[in-house]
Amino acid sequence: MKVVRFHEYGDPDVLRYEDVEQPVPGAGEVRIRVAATSFNSVDGNIRGGFMRGPIPVELPHTPGIDVAGTVDALGEGVDGVAVGDDVIGFLPMDGDGAAAQYVLAPAEVLTPAPKSVPLADAAALPVVGLTAWQALFDHAGLTAGQRVLINGAGGAVGGYAVQLAKGAEAHVIATASPRSREAVTSAGADEVIDHTTTGLTAAVTEPVDVVLNLAPVDPAELAALVTLVRPGGVVVNTTVWMPAPTDEERGVRGIDLYVRSDADQLSRLVALIDSGQLRVDVAERVPLAELPALHARAAEGAVHGKVVVVPPTA
Repeated sequence: MKVVRFHEYGDPDVLRYEDVEQPVPGAGEVRIRVAATSFNSVDGNIRGGFMRGPIPVELPHTPGIDVAGTVDALGEGVDGVAVGDDVIGFLPMDGDGAAAQYVLAPAEVLTPAPKSVPLADAAALPVVGLTAWQALFDHAGLTAGQRVLINGAGGAVGGYAVQLAKGAEAHVIATASPRSREAVTSAGADEVIDHTTTGLTAAVTEPVDVVLNLAPVDPAELAALVTLVRPGGVVVNTTVWMPAPTDEERGVRGIDLYVRSDADQLSRLVALIDSGQLRVDVAERVPLAELPALHARAAEGAVHGKVVVVPPTA
């Protein structure tokens, strides 16, 4: 089968498009014929060797932690999934990923794929959808009527976060560049702040209950976000190289989010998609052979929105 993998850590040019044997599922595993994976920024960090502590991988390593595809073989002891099922999942970060024609997955991380979008496009959902869900509901405890500020709403996680927060009947304030303003507005934001021209502390005049920071801001900007939160509120931060700010005097909590695979939550996201309450946005679809070039573009900051990566079918 065709696969993209790296044999050493380094820049995007360490990625190689190669032929390897198809993997054989072990106990509790299934083999998936991959319809698509997607690019996540963590893929570049793992490839560059920056995540060797928290995410140790064995070399050579195949990236691609999102998967959408069709089950084509079952390992011993697998039930609840059958050959021919279309599935999606968030694969273990320390194992081989789905930048390949076939991938192994623990059966318990998989959930049936949405039926209302093309199977390949469903690869755009797992990691970013779960990040948005866990930030808003697991960590922030967002409820109807609350005010939430989503900083960096123009990215892939932000698109889901705006939709989910609106679905929870929150008042959503979003920051976005002019390029992504229309997408953020169509996702349901009540207010959109152009962060390229307006400072947040000046633009947000009424306290919010929740700040979700998705943007790689400098430490001073991150620290300033806590001043926008009402006493007892929360700042959830996904840029984990900088800890979330807190204000103990006012009871404002700071939470650093590390997304985890959760098939039950993923199935709830799928249900929202199939009921028309959640939209899957795909910015680009690129062939697997072009994954090294995609990593290079991402390293230059030239990738905007969610990109799905499609292996050859033969």
